[in-house]
Amino acid sequence: MQRPFSLSVLLLTALLAWGTVGTAWAKLTIEITGGVEGAQPIAVVPFGNVDGARPNVDIADVIAADLARSGKFKPMPRREMLMTPHREADVDMREWQLLAMNSLVVGEVMPRATGGYDIRYVLMDVFTGKKLLADTVTSTSKGLRNAAHRIADAIYADLTGEPGVFATRIAYVTSSGHKSRVALRVADADGFNAQTIVDSAEPIMSPAWSPDGRRLAYVSFEGRQSAIYVQDLASGRRERVASYQGINGSPAFSPDGRRLAMTLSKDGNPDIYVLDLSTRQLTRLTDHYAIDTEPAWAPSGDHLVFTSDRGGKPQIYRVAASGGPAQRVTFQGDYNAAASYAPSGNALVMVTREGGRFRVVMTDPQGGARRYVSNGSLDESPSFAPNGNMIIYATQNNGRGVLAATPLSSGASHRLSRDAGEVREPAWSPLLQ
Repeated sequence: MQRPFSLSVLLLTALLAWGTVGTAWAKLTIEITGGVEGAQPIAVVPFGNVDGARPNVDIADVIAADLARSGKFKPMPRREMLMTPHREADVDMREWQLLAMNSLVVGEVMPRATGGYDIRYVLMDVFTGKKLLADTVTSTSKGLRNAAHRIADAIYADLTGEPGVFATRIAYVTSSGHKSRVALRVADADGFNAQTIVDSAEPIMSPAWSPDGRRLAYVSFEGRQSAIYVQDLASGRRERVASYQGINGSPAFSPDGRRLAMTLSKDGNPDIYVLDLSTRQLTRLTDHYAIDTEPAWAPSGDHLVFTSDRGGKPQIYRVAASGGPAQRVTFQGDYNAAASYAPSGNALVMVTREGGRFRVVMTDPQGGARRYVSNGSLDESPSFAPNGNMIIYATQNNGRGVLAATPLSSGASHRLSRDAGEVREPAWSPLLQ
């Protein structure tokens, strides 16, 4: 299936495609679809419940699942555990050495007099017997999954030296059924705790996170006309920031959160503009007869990359944040689009076309050597995890839109799907405080 590069055609196609969607939202789930190569063995022992604690979440199971999805760890199956200690003093390290574990996690869940729980855990190096990490995390009953994600983040950071992303969130667009409804949703990075941010009878597209993770920008076709909105997640308050005649699309927050890049066609052809969110001053960055769209900021904030067919085929270009001449970045292949930077700025991820298939590739900022991230036929909308170690993207499974997350450190791959309907356009949140 060829996907033409025409922003107006894409927007019209979206209007028609979303006409068959509905409101039956199902849980976003994760399926492991690939193996893990070279992952570190770790045992996350089931946590003990003391003093009558009855948590509604299996803390150890959430931690183990998080670590497995990173591609860097291979948690030991519980059925293979010969003992299940809950405290450091109860651990016989020789037993875990015989089981060839590198690391061991034990812990307990204790009720608090004022409500909620204290979760006490210890991370140990099996071969040295050294205690690497010990902490107590406080949580409400409703916040136990998030507490488990934060513990997994701490364990991941201690063992790898890199921040974990298990307590982050993913925004995505979903559809299902036949009642002409579509929703922008936000879920935990493992697919749980999904919440509807906005739903509509018209298409919703292009969700983009603010750097502090508190706001989402997106495109809505309410009234059959595209407009860009910025919505505060805590209060639900939203503001329409661009509703010019023609195309209003592809919002992207600047690294400081003060500006919003976007694609507008109000002056003729689609070009890249930047809106100052406080002063509402609009600056035009590109001025070309071709289609310029899909802006993405460099982490430094001094320039952006975007997609343009000004050379005859869709390719990636870069332009200074203050405007000026655009420079072509990609030359390999006849279709490269939807580029965005890794958080470190040392890589780009984008969609390329090869033999009629649309796949996700990663390259250096100069468009040099490539690494294929996906292997589908219609993979799109790639987004880096905030630590740069995973990429999430939209793909197809048995003709249905699903999300896939691939760790860059191994061959592991995970498919995020729903019980019914379509899932598209993922955007990974920044690290949340």
